[in-house]
Amino acid sequence: MKVQTIRSDMPFPEQAHAYNPVTEPRLFSAVIRKRCLAFLFDAVIITALTVIAFVIVAVLGVLTLGLGWLLFGLIFPLVGLGYNAFTIGGPKSSTIGQRMMGLTVPMWYGGKVTPLIAAFHALLFWFSLTLFFPILLWCLFDSQKRCLHDILAGVLVINRPTATAQAGI
Repeated sequence: MKVQTIRSDMPFPEQAHAYNPVTEPRLFSAVIRKRCLAFLFDAVIITALTVIAFVIVAVLGVLTLGLGWLLFGLIFPLVGLGYNAFTIGGPKSSTIGQRMMGLTVPMWYGGKVTPLIAAFHALLFWFSLTLFFPILLWCLFDSQKRCLHDILAGVLVINRPTATAQAGI
């Protein structure tokens, strides 16, 4: 067993990324286009879930004589973040739209994304989309096609390895 020593001039041990765009270009092929399409599919799903939640809260508000209507402001954040937390942070590591496009979301070192990190990733995405959307263009210049919110959350969006092997890419 090889033991790695940490030098005093090197605060963190060097760890290679699990997915390299040079050695595995098929994992990063057309990812930006697929992410855009997956976002559209997921937006439709989140909208449908939000409408259902609005109806439930409206009925709850009637039953509680208006008290339940205080939940209206929490519906979209809870549905959107919950959707991402339970899909990306779930067993398939991707949203429904990402699965349809053949994408998966691992951590940069190859590990699995937890629901908390998935919700944080979604929160960063929505902040970047609403506050300063040109920052999403960062992925056009990144070798791993990562947006700035991907980097901050420590995740990658790549083609599913099985999907790329079956397609012969």
